[in-house]
Amino acid sequence: MFHYTIHVTTGLNETIERLEEHLKQEGFGVLWRFSVTEKLQEKGLDFSTPMVILEVCNPQEAARVLSENLLVGYFLPCKIVVYVENGVTKIGMPKPTMLVGMVSEPTLEKLAADIEKRLIACIDQCR
Repeated sequence: MFHYTIHVTTGLNETIERLEEHLKQEGFGVLWRFSVTEKLQEKGLDFSTPMVILEVCNPQEAARVLSENLLVGYFLPCKIVVYVENGVTKIGMPKPTMLVGMVSEPTLEKLAADIEKRLIACIDQCR
């Protein structure tokens, strides 16, 4: 699977607040919070699914992976999506290991695995 996704029992906004706190504790900051729903509606489109994309970054980790290969910048910052589907709030992300796997560098794959493990732990704490 290219992604990691879980269901949670809290609503969209509470889930985002909890996720942001867990990310902060793990050294990840939220660089941008983008409401897909609001933007599409602003453009006159009929899209009512609550969906927010968080772009998150740990500066030290970003510097480490970029110093290995600048192409990894194409995958940064990491994205975590919180959305509601059929009344169920979900949190998910593309797996960093899957993205970095396209570069085929063992050092980067180890770094991506560590980052992925930490991001999954932040997501799982929202259960």
